[in-house]
Amino acid sequence: MKALLLDGSRDQDPIGERIRVALTSELEQRGWQVEHVLLRVRRIGNCAGDFFCWVRSPGVCNANDDNRAIAAAIIQSDLTVYLTPVTFGGYSMELKRMVDHQIQLISPFFINIDGETHHQRRYERYPDLLAVGWMDAPVVAAEAIFRQLAHRNAINMHSAAAVCDVVTGDPTTAELESRSRGWLNAVANGKRSTPPALPDTSISFAASAPVQRAVLLVGSPRTSKSNSAALGSYLMEQLAARGVATETIQIYTTFNAPQRRNVALTAIDAADLVVLAFPLYVDSLPAPVIAALETIAARGAPGERRQRFTAIANCGFPESAHNATALAICAQFARETGRDWMGGLALGGGEGVIHGRSLHDIDGRAQPVRKALELAAAALAQGHPVPPPARDLMGRTIIPGWMYTLVGSFGWRRWARRYGVQNAIRRRPYAAQ
Repeated sequence: MKALLLDGSRDQDPIGERIRVALTSELEQRGWQVEHVLLRVRRIGNCAGDFFCWVRSPGVCNANDDNRAIAAAIIQSDLTVYLTPVTFGGYSMELKRMVDHQIQLISPFFINIDGETHHQRRYERYPDLLAVGWMDAPVVAAEAIFRQLAHRNAINMHSAAAVCDVVTGDPTTAELESRSRGWLNAVANGKRSTPPALPDTSISFAASAPVQRAVLLVGSPRTSKSNSAALGSYLMEQLAARGVATETIQIYTTFNAPQRRNVALTAIDAADLVVLAFPLYVDSLPAPVIAALETIAARGAPGERRQRFTAIANCGFPESAHNATALAICAQFARETGRDWMGGLALGGGEGVIHGRSLHDIDGRAQPVRKALELAAAALAQGHPVPPPARDLMGRTIIPGWMYTLVGSFGWRRWARRYGVQNAIRRRPYAAQ
């Protein structure tokens, strides 16, 4: 039996190290072969979101770095363990960067699971999942988000058993050993942890002062050609039409360079409203977006005024509900950094309609999206949260699930044919020999 520990701890994190030691000891006592991967010292680039691992080199990431060997180790393990500090209710950037690369382990084609659209298996078997997070002190909302995220990941990665827990404070070695035994007993019994409900991410409070300056953070590797940019830009246009000064910052091309990052942080500090627009990556925010939020959080709240924060999430599944965990992470970021959460918008199936184009250039199918953003802008400009009608309009299913599955499957095959791999699109390069 093989256990793979994906360690997303940060440098000089004694709690994470103690959890790893206790869990490794218990695994080895039970006869498991344990491989520990300390992610922060491995060479892993960010997922490019190009889907080449599905249509150009099926089952293998286009980036030739350590992510490939780790992906192979995941599919060849019996148990994959996520170890991470709880970060705004989600994973650390170090862990999330590798989790993003796990899409090479599943198929681009779709399947319905409990009424939702998900991706089919690529491999016959997948490892069980154990997700262990830690926090300095209990935070009910953050823990609920973390458990939901692990639960969603287990569904999408087809794990038979899925166990999640959160360690708080500074437990004794004996306590960690006891909890490790409990986790592994639950995995051995095929348990799937039932997560609590996500905290409510809608907002209801009295209006604050009208917004004078807004900054859009685009969190997509496709930058200005992305659905995230199209959605965020339309909102910025609507805010500008209402007298709000606006600025757009591309996270992927700005936060990786110190000088550009410092300029961006100064602009963020000066804003009354920060808007984050991003694509859903494996049930959460892309790793570079998490890293950007960590950087913003470390800087502290901007001055004496209360800054406002909102987000627009979009996913490739037809159901907008897939975005719920990611928006909950955004809301938790706002709470933990002393910002007012203004609510968020969630779009499903946008790729089939928007495809990186300006919303002005799209036919009537995008009308509910445009209307939702107009309603949101009217409220946000006056200091009000995103209104329920805007959330409802944005959340409408654009394409029925059955049609999305049919058209999507045809699209993946056509794209693979372009690269001459249409007969290899289901290959299993990491299957144990």
